[in-house]
Amino acid sequence: MATPSFTQASAGDVEAILAMMREYYAFDHLDFDESSARHALDALIHDRSLGAAWLILTGNNIVGYVVLTFGYSLEFHGRFGLIDELYLRESYRNQGLGTEALAFVQDFCVSMGIKVLRLEVERGNLHAQAVYRRFGFETHDRYLMTRWFNH
Repeated sequence: MATPSFTQASAGDVEAILAMMREYYAFDHLDFDESSARHALDALIHDRSLGAAWLILTGNNIVGYVVLTFGYSLEFHGRFGLIDELYLRESYRNQGLGTEALAFVQDFCVSMGIKVLRLEVERGNLHAQAVYRRFGFETHDRYLMTRWFNH
C-alpha cells in the first residue's frame, strides 16, 4: 500500500477537484452542476469556518480528495464534523487509502476538539459501508431527509 499524504486545497486546486467531483458524481449517479459545485468549493476554500478540503496524494499523483464540513448539534454536544465527500480514483481504491483518509480527518477533528464525525453513504455502496463500519461508523434507525429551497 502506498502511503498517502494530504494537502489542504487552495484556489489553485479547484479545477482538479471539480474533475474528480465529476467522476464521483457519475459513479454515485448524482446530478453534477459545475457552476454550483465551483461556487460551493470556492466558498469552502476561502472560509475555513465552514470546513476544509484536502487533496489525497501518493507521491506527486493526485488520487482523490476528502471534504470535511462543520455542523452544530445539541445531540452531539456542539460542533460535529461531516465527511461531505471522500473520493478515490478507481485505480487507487481497495489499497487502504480510504481508511487512511478517514484516520486523517478523524485526527484533524480531534485536534479541533470535535468529538463526533458523520458521513453519508449510498445504500447500494456496500463496499464503502463495510469500510466505514470497520473504521467504527455506525448506522442509525433514522432517515436523512432533504429539502431544497429555490433549486
